[in-house]
Amino acid sequence: MEHRHIIKKVLPGSIGAELELEPGDRLISINQQEVRDVFDYHYLINDEYIELVVEKADGEEWELEIEKDYEEDLGIEFENGLMDDYRSCSNKCIFCFIDQLPKGMRPTMYFKDDDSRLSFLQGNYVTLTNMKDRDLDRIIHYHLSPINVSVHTTEPELRCMMLHNRFAGRLMDQLARLNEAGIQMNGQIVLCKGVNDGVHLEKTIRDLAAFMPNMESLSVVPVGLSKFREGLYPLEPFEKKDAEAVLDMIETYREQFYREYGTHFVHASDEWYLLADRPLPEEEGYDGYVQLENGVGMLRLLHDEFLEALSGYVPAPEGRHKVTIATGRLAAPFLEKLADAFHEKYPDICVDIRAIENRFFGERITVSGLLTGGDIMDQLRDIPLGETLLLPVNVLRSGEDVLLDDIHVSEIEKTLQVPVRIVQSNGQDLLKALLLQ
Repeated sequence: MEHRHIIKKVLPGSIGAELELEPGDRLISINQQEVRDVFDYHYLINDEYIELVVEKADGEEWELEIEKDYEEDLGIEFENGLMDDYRSCSNKCIFCFIDQLPKGMRPTMYFKDDDSRLSFLQGNYVTLTNMKDRDLDRIIHYHLSPINVSVHTTEPELRCMMLHNRFAGRLMDQLARLNEAGIQMNGQIVLCKGVNDGVHLEKTIRDLAAFMPNMESLSVVPVGLSKFREGLYPLEPFEKKDAEAVLDMIETYREQFYREYGTHFVHASDEWYLLADRPLPEEEGYDGYVQLENGVGMLRLLHDEFLEALSGYVPAPEGRHKVTIATGRLAAPFLEKLADAFHEKYPDICVDIRAIENRFFGERITVSGLLTGGDIMDQLRDIPLGETLLLPVNVLRSGEDVLLDDIHVSEIEKTLQVPVRIVQSNGQDLLKALLLQ
């Protein structure tokens, strides 16, 4: 099979630019070796001296000798980020959110990726069920890390059942191989009530802790349940008392690990604390926010950044004005506390927190990241919104100005007759947005 690695972009000032590489050029080989995918590419360019063969758009082949610093990048990007076909997921997980999507959404919404190369490139979590021994061999040979692993449970039979994959029970052997090779890892557990919680969760935490320090962290997040679950495995939502029990268990292990190893290791996502109505851990409890992308510590970081920015001098705009924030039901009470602190300093600015019920996916979905444009417009249509409407950046698809239901931000602005501002997930940007800066 011929691999056609077409260059999409050459960064200004990079080695690739100095070599006069251009978009449309094709990478043929590095050091006389064929480049199969991004794993090969990143490994082969790490040397201080490399030989590159490139085919120009007119068919001419250039042989280039390059001297550079070790691990220095060439500054080129390819049309296919993986430099290979994407690997779709071979599991049928009982908690998979993609299986809970309604019909008629954009086709790309239904693609399930489980590609270890995306774990290395973008931090995606993968189950390792798609990985053959040769794939593990390459990760170990290239010493690519960290690898982020969707664990869910370390019990073979239970994991095979949860992932509906007969190969899922090999996980501990795979993790042991990565651990022996010194590969850094992070773990994730999607917790399902009555399935992998309780004693099963305890065992999973203990089993993964045995791989410390190479297993750097573990997050525990509650399963998300939409209303489109007909024919799927019967799962129940977690209630307040359930969240309290989960946190009690996790906090016990966190204290133990911190005493013994100086790291808390296992982290509960913010949703657990909001559901249990308990205060979030302080900043030091998040070990440098190692699991931020899993919703672990996002609210603590936002809180601390916002109050720090609020403590400085920031001039307020003249006159009275109003700002509306639309968010999910789960985070609304938290944002109201920040709004109260803001109002004490800026009494002429009204901040209205609007908790949007998720009618699209169902009322059990309470996080802001799964809000749709339709729900936002329907529930704010007849409400005075003030000078601007603020939406959190996680309502958008990555790199786009469109929400999950294909509604563009401009359509929301037109329907609600108010400017919409997308707020980045940091306290400084939130403060600036409230002050119309």
